[in-house]
Amino acid sequence: MKRGPCVRVGRVARPWRRRVAVLALALGSTALPWRAAAGGGAGKPGVAASAPAPAPTAAVTPATVEQPRAFGHVLGDVLTQRVLLQHAGRPVDVTTPPAADRVGLWLERRPARAETDDQGRRWLALDYQVVNAPRALNTLSLPALSIPTRGGAPLVLPAWPISVGPLTPPEVAGQGALQPLRPDRLVDAAPTAAIEQRFKGTLLALGVVLLAWLAWWSGRNWRESRRLPFARAWRELRRVDAASPEAWLSLHRAVNASAGRVVHGASLSRWLDERPHLRPLQAQLEGFYRHSSERFFAGGAAAAYPLHALGRALRDAERQQHR
Repeated sequence: MKRGPCVRVGRVARPWRRRVAVLALALGSTALPWRAAAGGGAGKPGVAASAPAPAPTAAVTPATVEQPRAFGHVLGDVLTQRVLLQHAGRPVDVTTPPAADRVGLWLERRPARAETDDQGRRWLALDYQVVNAPRALNTLSLPALSIPTRGGAPLVLPAWPISVGPLTPPEVAGQGALQPLRPDRLVDAAPTAAIEQRFKGTLLALGVVLLAWLAWWSGRNWRESRRLPFARAWRELRRVDAASPEAWLSLHRAVNASAGRVVHGASLSRWLDERPHLRPLQAQLEGFYRHSSERFFAGGAAAAYPLHALGRALRDAERQQHR
């Protein structure tokens, strides 16, 4: 029995075994991740390398919004969005309200403000003003917003489409009163009949008051000129010469009537004590009595004396005393 061929057969069979072993290892390493995923337990091969499952995302609930009218807007109009400050039925506080700023080409947002309705609910009011005028009807949108709140989910506002039209049509009909330019309109005169009537009534009332005052003033002066002694003497002095005896006698009668007795030079001081309002005229009265004695009793030519000035001064002092 020969041994050479047996040795050759054994050498040829070794490469096939190696190939089968490598193939088995490859198939085993491919199956390990599937086993780890199916097992899901700790300590099994492949479990440590698997990624954790993502957390579920909270659902976003749109805010309760009162939207403005969506049509019929022109340049200068103000559109107001009102957002209810509640989330899931509970009140919330806004941390950062939307800032006042230009919003695109057509809108400008004004500062936000808080409002409270009749039911005590709080709203956030957002005003948008149309700042441009389109040449034709145009559609635009109030912007979508996410307003952050304190300790809660944000208030989400969807975009709100609106239409903005031109102030005037691009063309006019040119018929009848529909012309590109209209003539100046005359301003109607304001009705003034009622004003004139009130003005005339006011003037009439003023005239009546002035006439009544003039009548009272004239009547008082007329009564005083006949009742008060120095007023009567002044009325007589104006009609006669100051050097005439009638003028001097009229002033003597006025002094006597004022005192209720005959007053002469010696009793003049007593009379002035009874009439203190005439005390400033004491020097003039003493001169009057001295000149009167010279005129009526000395028999000589008397010097000139300002009798009219004294009579007017006595009349004025008497009038001032009785008012």
